[in-house]
Amino acid sequence: MKDDHEWLAERFEEHRGHLRAVAYRMLGSVSEADDAVQEAWLRLSRSGADGVANLGGWLTTVVGRVCLDQLRTRTARREDPLGVRVPEPVVSPADAAGPEQEALLADSVGLALLVVLETLTPAERLAFVLHDLFAVPFDEIAPLVGRTPAAARQLASRARRRVQGTAPAADTDRARQREVVDAFLAASRGGDFEALLAVLDPDVVLRADAGDAPEGVSKLVRGARAVVEQALAFSRVAAFARPALVNGAPGLVTARGGRPFSVMGFTVAHGRIVEINILADPARLRGLDLTLLDD
Repeated sequence: MKDDHEWLAERFEEHRGHLRAVAYRMLGSVSEADDAVQEAWLRLSRSGADGVANLGGWLTTVVGRVCLDQLRTRTARREDPLGVRVPEPVVSPADAAGPEQEALLADSVGLALLVVLETLTPAERLAFVLHDLFAVPFDEIAPLVGRTPAAARQLASRARRRVQGTAPAADTDRARQREVVDAFLAASRGGDFEALLAVLDPDVVLRADAGDAPEGVSKLVRGARAVVEQALAFSRVAAFARPALVNGAPGLVTARGGRPFSVMGFTVAHGRIVEINILADPARLRGLDLTLLDD
């Protein structure tokens, strides 16, 4: 016969995948999302589920509160609020196949959306993620942000306008996306200026986040010609790049000697690359699951 703790643990495991999805969209970090989910379990194990009619909803709001506190702490510590920050991507093998993998990828949130979410205030991000992405009612969101339901609705509305006005809508044909990314890689390797221009949208945006590396390594670049210059610089290490799925979309992982030094996520719209997000922060790269690099 199961004791109360074992029963509670089983109920929690039923919700773990959902809670992890909420936390990742809130924090843009796989490791921090796992920590938030673990904190939710600790709170549940201490308090129990007595009197909780909807355990899934209760856990979702607990994770939301934990993530909100983490975002507020992160914002307070950030010395340069305008610095380039690329969220931690979810990386999968380029040839990932099968129903389980397809289901995982179908639930992936695009890296471009996560980048926009990074620009929101913690309260706006919470309201948008919980309501727009997970259909949590505003009367349940309001207590988390210390606002009325109407004010919480306004937070989500502001965030929605930012997302709709900034996050590019990607093509849905993954095979076509892969063709475009492969063409970018081939042109980079060959140092082909014109071929690179052909696959880039004129208003393409490139973000490179190198963490605490020397000033100038992290950068935000706009416009096809400026991005081509960066791609030509990338040609020196492009030979070490290999295809991967980055948050469910075709991307590249670059590594030498089995040690990754960049993950590149691409957003392809209308057959051209409109956004490139590069994580090159050694500290955060070490925390990623990049077993696809294993031979």
